[in-house]
Amino acid sequence: MARVPGWLGRLGESLSRVGERLDARRAEAEREDPLDPQGNDPGERPGDRPQPRPGDKSTGDTSTGDASARPGVAPETPPPLPETAAVEPGLSVPAPPAYAPAVAARPDPVAAIPWGMRVAAEASWRLLVFAGTLWVLMKVISSVQLVVLAFVAALLVTALLQPTVAMLRRKGLPRGLATAVTAISGFVVMGLVGWFVVWQVMDNVDNLSDQVRDGIEELKRALLNSPFHVTEQQINGIAKNLSDSIGANAEQITQVGLQGVTVVVEALTGILLAMFSTLFLLHDGKKVWEWTLKLVPAQARPGVAGAGPRAWRTLTAYVRGTVLVALIDAVFIGLGLYFLDVPMAVPLAVFIFLFAFIPLVGAVISGALAVVVALVTNGLFTALMVLVVVLAVQQIEGHVLQPFILGRAVRVHPLAVVLAVAAGGLTAGIGGAVVAVPLVAVCNTVVGYLRAYSTEQALRSTPEPRGATAFEVAPTPAPGSSSPKGDGR
Repeated sequence: MARVPGWLGRLGESLSRVGERLDARRAEAEREDPLDPQGNDPGERPGDRPQPRPGDKSTGDTSTGDASARPGVAPETPPPLPETAAVEPGLSVPAPPAYAPAVAARPDPVAAIPWGMRVAAEASWRLLVFAGTLWVLMKVISSVQLVVLAFVAALLVTALLQPTVAMLRRKGLPRGLATAVTAISGFVVMGLVGWFVVWQVMDNVDNLSDQVRDGIEELKRALLNSPFHVTEQQINGIAKNLSDSIGANAEQITQVGLQGVTVVVEALTGILLAMFSTLFLLHDGKKVWEWTLKLVPAQARPGVAGAGPRAWRTLTAYVRGTVLVALIDAVFIGLGLYFLDVPMAVPLAVFIFLFAFIPLVGAVISGALAVVVALVTNGLFTALMVLVVVLAVQQIEGHVLQPFILGRAVRVHPLAVVLAVAAGGLTAGIGGAVVAVPLVAVCNTVVGYLRAYSTEQALRSTPEPRGATAFEVAPTPAPGSSSPKGDGR
């Protein structure tokens, strides 16, 4: 019994030395491998590792298989990890060596694109959307071309007759009666003018055919006696070829005649539609405009409400000025045709009046028609005199009448006028050429007003400068003048 305490003491000392060696090994392993003292990965959840089974030496179970738990047996020392051992994925990433070049971070794709290219891209897709919208709008207009042209014609006639309605209203007439008197009077005058033109043409057609035949014979004699050495055989050959062409294309000419009947029916339909539209625009034009404003978004409504009256004033000024200029042209050129004894002087004057609504192009067409009629009826000298009269009147119109009558109400560049007439003619024929220039004039007025309105709104929303900022933006007084108020002097 006396040896029992000594044996227990030696066993305790052995266990203490084993514990110290285990602590040293564990500390060394922690320095080489970033694991917690229990051998777990700090980033690994406890449920991710397999649970140890009793007696499994590979799992470190010391209950039955660890020799360190038996007295007098030294524990097995685990082999140290080599320096070049592969690191398991997800545990640690070695730092790059000092001599490795620095890798710059990839820039933002938006910041990598040049500013000019970004602006061009933004403008390009907006232009594509605008072009697509315009193309769809033109397709819709072309499908209902008759209705659109009739409504635009009604707008032009309304701009011409609306001042008369306003005058009758000031005289005390009710709106309905003033509208009816103005519309009926205007339609009657237009109908009488059309009837007079048709009557003059039908009354002089026989005489005109004889004069055309005599003019052709005179032109033939002039060509035979000209220095161009034109023979009668060549002239007869040209006449025969013309006759053969007419006979070969008789079917196409018949189809054109049938199409002409269709055009006449469509024209009558458009005239009736324009008459009804004019009547309602004269009577309820203000209500129609207020209803149209309700379709505009609320934020843009004040600007559109201000641009509408200005556009209407521009359209009214254009129609009045054009009618007055066309009337002056028709009267003076008609008088010249009458004194030169050109047949159908009055119908030609009416044609000159109507074609004057097509700027630049209409004057050329109507003047050429008058010269051709004078040439085939009264000869070359009369045609030259008619040409002189037409050119003189058109020069007075372009340099005196239009700047004085239209003034600054319609400010459209001549290049814009030519392009607008060409585009309108290609799109909708004669009707498109007539409405192209007033449309451009109205758009010019609207765009100018909206630009000025947006600038004014931006200035109103900008806060007023105060303090030092107000002093910096204050006007600097001229040398020798008194200092501005509030500068402390």
